[in-house]
Parts: sequence; C-alpha cells; structure tokens
Amino acid sequence: MFDFHVHTHHSFDASHPMDLLVERAIQLGIQQLCFTDHTDYDYDGAGSHFSFSYQAFFDEITRTKQQYSQQIEVLAGVEFGLQPHVLQNYAADAEKWPFDYIIGSLHSAKKTDIYTGPYFQERDQRHAYLDYYDDMLQIIGQGAPFDAIGHFDMIKRYGSFESPLPLTDFSDIAATIFRQLAAQGKGIEVNTSGFRYGLNDAHPSRDLLALYKECGGEVIVTGSDTHQLDELAYKFPTILHYLDDLGFKYVTTFKQRKPTFHSIHKLL
Repeated sequence: MFDFHVHTHHSFDASHPMDLLVERAIQLGIQQLCFTDHTDYDYDGAGSHFSFSYQAFFDEITRTKQQYSQQIEVLAGVEFGLQPHVLQNYAADAEKWPFDYIIGSLHSAKKTDIYTGPYFQERDQRHAYLDYYDDMLQIIGQGAPFDAIGHFDMIKRYGSFESPLPLTDFSDIAATIFRQLAAQGKGIEVNTSGFRYGLNDAHPSRDLLALYKECGGEVIVTGSDTHQLDELAYKFPTILHYLDDLGFKYVTTFKQRKPTFHSIHKLL
C-alpha cells in the first residue's frame, strides 16, 4: 500500500510527529508514506494564509528517512490549496523546495472559503459546483505546480444540501478537466476521507472515476487525508478493489516529482 496524503504536526489541523505516523504505517504494511502538509495562500480572499516552515519539515523528513530506511520509504510532499490568482506563490515554493509529490487541492473558490456559509449563500448548488470546477479548470490551464488533484469533488461535503449534485449537471466541465489532466500527464488522487465524512464513497465518487477513465485518465494516487493515527490507509483495500472493478490497472507513486506505476492486481 502507498499512502500519499498524510498530515503531520506541521499542518495547522494535525498534531502527530512523523515518527509516530511512520511506526503506525509500518504496522499496517504501508510500503511508501508521503507527508503532505498544508500551504494555502490567500485562503479567504482577504490575505489570510496557512503554511509551515519548509526547512523544519525537511529537517524532520531527513531524520525520519534515516531512522526508518530499512522498514519503509518516507517521502516529502505538500498539499497546495491552489487558487488562480496566487499560483506564482506556489510556483516559487515548488521551485525552491525538493518535494517528491505535490497535491493540487481547492479549499477555496472565487477567492472564498468553501468550508463556511458565505460561498453557498451567494450561489445555488449548481453554481457553487460550477464555480469550484471553473477555478480548477483555470488552475490546470495556467500550468499550476502539482502532480495530482486532491479530493476532486470535495465541494459535495459542504453547503447543507440534501444530496450531492448529480454528475449530469456538471459532467461537461468535469470531462474537460479530466482530458486536460490526461494531456498534461497529471492525475487525481482517490481520497478515502469521503467515507469518513459519511458520504459512503471516496473523493472522487465512483461515477467521476468512471468518467476520468473514459477521458483517458490513468494516473491514480491513493491518499487517506490522514490527520489522526487511525486514519492511515483508511479503506485502502476497498478502493483497490473499487479501482480494479472500474478497469484501472495501476496506482501511481511519485519520487522527485516523477511517477512510478504499480500493478493493482499485485497489491490486492
């Protein structure tokens, strides 16, 4: 197994040191563990940002790699909270620091935090989704620095709607995004946090994964979005079977921003 979405005490919303997470990963039989702490510039459109000391992060990565080198491969990643108007900040970080893997996530859309009420107060459900995916499309089109899109349909968690918007209402823009990702050799993660949020599905949902494959998507990265120890590799056996059922042949890992493909059948 490979868990490529794990938060440590370097993130504002997590508290565990790397060694504790690595020891748990070894117990679970995880072969590669990639730490991906948060950086979000102008998170709320008012200049707020979340970040961490990259130097302290890489210092701890170096120590942890050395300590556990015979038991597990530890990798250095980051989760960028991308927005079209601040891509230059992320490009500078990606250029300066030797990340193995970069998640491109959207935690805000149209310069507004999607976790809280104002974003949805100004939009009905369909327009809330379409604005979110429009920002995603802009980010990809502008060559943002990332390897895979994080929790692709995270927008469905929020807004207090009775149910997620049907794919038929946004399939055109989703397909355009998927085709652009495939053309650029980039991918998406299958993020199992959706199960923890009571959605009974991963991010993205099964129908979106089927559309991704139909649009030529091949790069799939597995990530738990861990913030607590018991979330590591959450429901990974389930999603490996899930991907196999949909006809995907490989999951992807990254080192020095370069992909390696691993047979799903060999992981089952």
